[in-house]
Amino acid sequence: MTTDDLELAIAAAEAGAAVVRSRFGTRLDRFAKGGGDFATEADIEAERAILAVLRAARPGDAVHGEESGRIGGGDRTWLVDPLCGTLNYAAGAMLVAVNVALRTPAGTAVAVSVDPFARETFSAAAGVARVRRDGVEADLVPTSQSALVDVNLDPPFPNGPAFHPARLLADPGFGERFRPRVVSSTLAVAWVAAGRRAAYVTDGDLRDSVHFAAGIALCEAAGCVVTGLRGQPLHTGAGGLVAAADQRTHAALLDLIERQFQR
Repeated sequence: MTTDDLELAIAAAEAGAAVVRSRFGTRLDRFAKGGGDFATEADIEAERAILAVLRAARPGDAVHGEESGRIGGGDRTWLVDPLCGTLNYAAGAMLVAVNVALRTPAGTAVAVSVDPFARETFSAAAGVARVRRDGVEADLVPTSQSALVDVNLDPPFPNGPAFHPARLLADPGFGERFRPRVVSSTLAVAWVAAGRRAAYVTDGDLRDSVHFAAGIALCEAAGCVVTGLRGQPLHTGAGGLVAAADQRTHAALLDLIERQFQR
């Protein structure tokens, strides 16, 4: 096995992305997951394609898939989100991502997030974050110039009622400085690393999250400011995520968030 972990993650994520593209617009059965959430046949088929690539190359590694759960044990775990943005996808919107990350005792070793329709592959390893499109690679360079901030409005909101993302959007100070966006896919986290969003904000417990592991690693490798919801280290205290292109944007968002907690 000569394929390194980053190349393997890219191959696996792109295999899943190929399934997502091929099933787009077709009739898809839905499988309820509770709380109004569901998976489609595309989610399941994409995950199978990803797992087939990973298992063939790394049969001894554990895998934690969004649809199939955790399989295997050991110090190396692949976190797989085969179709982040299922609600968008099922409604005919192309705002989705395919996420694959490798978690080791030292942290997230490699991370890949693929936009199946733009055919962009975002990747991070060894502190380097890049994007590849049409065979051309470039470094990810965050910037807050757009002033666009994505806020996750999907429940649950474990810091409620003290904090609710809808109130963050309604704060006059938010509108004075930023412009809200709601993509409803962790593709938006990769966009922070790529300079297409100034920041991303979400509540929730994101530890070992198949949804967020890849995007967080991309932002960290690209040099973004990444903390928990109240500025604390990730996966501690209040949980959540604030990923910002720079310190100034991060500080402004933390100030707006703290206004809610102080009420």
